[in-house]
Amino acid sequence: MKSPLLSLPGAVPAEGVDEGVAAHYGDLFREQRALADGTGFVDLSHRGVVTVTGDDRLSWLHLLLTQHVSDLPVGRATEALVLSANGHIEHALYLVDDGTTVWAHVEPGSQEALIAYLKSMKFFYRVEVADRTADTAVVHLPAGSIARVPGSAAVRETPYGRDVFLPREELEAFAAEAGPAAGILAHEALRVEHHRPRVGFETDHRTIPHELGWIGTAVHLQKGCYRGQETVARVHNLGKPPRRLVFLHLDGSEVHLPPNGAEIRLADDGPDGRKIGFVTTSVRHHELGPVALALVKRSVPVDARLMAEETAAAQETVVEP
Repeated sequence: MKSPLLSLPGAVPAEGVDEGVAAHYGDLFREQRALADGTGFVDLSHRGVVTVTGDDRLSWLHLLLTQHVSDLPVGRATEALVLSANGHIEHALYLVDDGTTVWAHVEPGSQEALIAYLKSMKFFYRVEVADRTADTAVVHLPAGSIARVPGSAAVRETPYGRDVFLPREELEAFAAEAGPAAGILAHEALRVEHHRPRVGFETDHRTIPHELGWIGTAVHLQKGCYRGQETVARVHNLGKPPRRLVFLHLDGSEVHLPPNGAEIRLADDGPDGRKIGFVTTSVRHHELGPVALALVKRSVPVDARLMAEETAAAQETVVEP
C-alpha cells in the first residue's frame, strides 16, 4: 500500500519492508525529538491489518496465540505471537478488542500468510477472519500526544503511545490535524531505544521468544496449549535460550552504520575472530548517537567489548544470559 502522505513536503520514501511510507520528511532528528516530546504522528499505513469477529473470537484466538486473551478486556492493548511447531517465531500481532472485533496490525505483507493459518484453524468456531489492509490505515501517536482520534477508529493504548486503526479514506484529513509527520526511521530509532524487537529484524528462522525478552509481554506462561508451547515451557523451566538480545552503543566516529546482519565478533579476537552474533537493527538516535540491537550467543560475557564488522560496540544487557 503506497501512502498518500508521501506527497507531503520533504517526504523521502522508505525502502525494503517499509516501502510505501516515508522514511523521513527531511529532518530525522527533529522528527525523533517531536515524537519523544509527544507531538506529531507516524504513518504506518503500510502495515497489514487483520480483524477477527464473532462470538468465539477471543476464546478461539486464545487457543492459537502465545498470549492469554480469552478474557481480554475491551480496549486493553496486548501483543501476541504465532509460533511454529518447534517454537520459532512466525508472526507478532499487536491487537486490541473493541467489544465486537479484534483488531491487529502485523508486519507489512505478512497478513496473507497469517490469515491463511488462522482460517485453517477455524473448524466449528463462530469466527470470521478478514484482511482489512485495503480499507484501514495504522497511524501511531506518541505517548503524551493530545491529538484527537476520530470516533470511527479503533485504538491500542500502550506505554509508547496509541496505535490508531483509521479508515484509510480519513488518513489525509487526520494527518492535516495531527501533524507534524514523522517518518518510519524516527519510529525505528525510538523502538531501538526501548529495546523492542520486531519480526523480520530481530528474528530469523530459528528465533524463540526467550531470546528477545518477549516472555511476559507477548507470551503468557500459565495459559493453555498452543502450537510451539512445548518449546516455550521446556526452555523456561529447564534451560536457557541459545542467544540473547543486546543493546549496542556504536562508535560514533564511523560514517556508516553496520547493516542488518552485520557479523559481531569479540574485539579482543580481532577481525579474524569467530562470529558470535549479528546486528539486527542499527539507527542514529537524536540523543544516544549511533545505536543498535543485536543477537549474540548467550555465552558472550556481558562486559565483553564487541566489534560489529569494523565498528566498535559496547553492549547493554537486554536479556539476561
